[in-house]
Parts: sequence; C-alpha cells; structure tokens
Amino acid sequence: MKERATIVCRQHDKILLVTRGRSRWSLPGGTIRRSESPIEAARRELIEETTLAVDGFTYLFEFGGLTKRHHVFLVDLPPDLTPAASNEISRCRWIRPVQVSNVITSVPTREIVRLLISHKNVTMALRTVGLGTGTAAGPQTAV
Repeated sequence: MKERATIVCRQHDKILLVTRGRSRWSLPGGTIRRSESPIEAARRELIEETTLAVDGFTYLFEFGGLTKRHHVFLVDLPPDLTPAASNEISRCRWIRPVQVSNVITSVPTREIVRLLISHKNVTMALRTVGLGTGTAAGPQTAV
C-alpha cells in the first residue's frame, strides 16, 4: 500500500482543493518518499503544488483507501496567503467543507472531508480550528 500525505488547508471557513487539468478536485498532497516522514512529505507537497511554505501542521488521522494510506494533516493559512497552482496542479479553489459533495472530487477527498464534518471524535478535535461545530475543544498535535 502506498503512503500519502494529504493536507487540509483552511482559511476562514473554507478548505483548499486542487486539480490537475480536467481531473477531479482533491486535497493537496502526494506520495511520501522513502527518506521522508509524513510531515516532511506534507510540507514538500504543499510547496510543490501550491507554492505555500507554512508551519503549524496538525496531524488529524490516517485514512485507508484501496491502494493508498493517507496521513491527513490540517494547516491554518493566514488570510494574506494565496495559493498558486504549481507543478502538475493547474488550478486551486477554496470551498466550504459542506459543499464538497457538490463538486467532482476524488473518492478519498470526499470521504476525508465527510469525516471531518460528520465524525463525532474528529469533529470534537477540530472545533477549535473551525471545521466542526460547537464550542468544546479536543486534543491536537501541532507538528
């Protein structure tokens, strides 16, 4: 099974999706190289795909697909940062998480966002970063 770093970039109440030409929209990220940790791959992929060089990644969870294991990270982007499509990425788009089901996305992207919105434990852990609803805060790990 291939290991992948996947990044949920949040700015205000929206998340960032990227696409390669006419393919489906997806969360930024890519394959973890042999010499990399998941967080190193997340940082590298975000720079390569969006030109965004940021810190403050929070590890959220592992998501297993049919052929890939996604190590999912969250990063809050300052309001003055704007992603720019780079390398194989042709477009970047901000979208509210609840609207992802209205966009043609990869299956892992759709399911990861669905988990962020609906899964009770994940939602509780994300309340302080604005992806969940309510006021209680759960544990986070910044890396």
